[in-house]
Formats: sequence, structure tokens, C-alpha cells
Amino acid sequence: MTRDDTLDTEKVLGRVLGLGTRASTASLGLGLALALLRPGRLADVLLHAGLVILLATPVLRVVISIAAFARRREWPFVLYTAFVLALLVFGILLPFVT
Repeated sequence: MTRDDTLDTEKVLGRVLGLGTRASTASLGLGLALALLRPGRLADVLLHAGLVILLATPVLRVVISIAAFARRREWPFVLYTAFVLALLVFGILLPFVT
């Protein structure tokens, strides 16, 4: 693993988190404004999309981290990060199962 690989991964992760945050904020803000001004199906869709994006952003970050660790052949970190991913997915899906 070189310093450049680590910096590249950190840049990608930063972009993903920034984009996810901005997209979620925009969708939630627009959905809220529509819900207040003109309630309807579009407002509901935007609000739900904003929440899905908000939940998906850290999951995507973990998936990218797994790929980066695998590319560098850092297998213990792949396992640890995969375990974190499993916990995230379990936590997201648990309310739908019970």
C-alpha cells in the first residue's frame, strides 16, 4: 500500500460522502417544500428518496472501502469492513423483518 493509494481512496470516499449528503439534502429540502406548499405524490417520493440516499451513503462508503482493501490485498481489513457492512445492512433491514 502506498501513500498515493491511500490518498486516492480518501478522495473518492470524500466525494461519495459529499455527493450523497448534498443529494440527500436537496431531495429532502425540495420534498419538504413541496409537502408544505403542494402536498402530493411527488413530495412523498422526494422525501423517501432523500431518506434512501441518506441511508445508502455510508453503506456505499463501506463498499468502496472493501474494494480498496481488496485491491491492496489487505485481507484482514476486508473481513473487518465486510463485517461492518453486514451490521449496517442488518440494521437497515431489521425493521422490515420484524
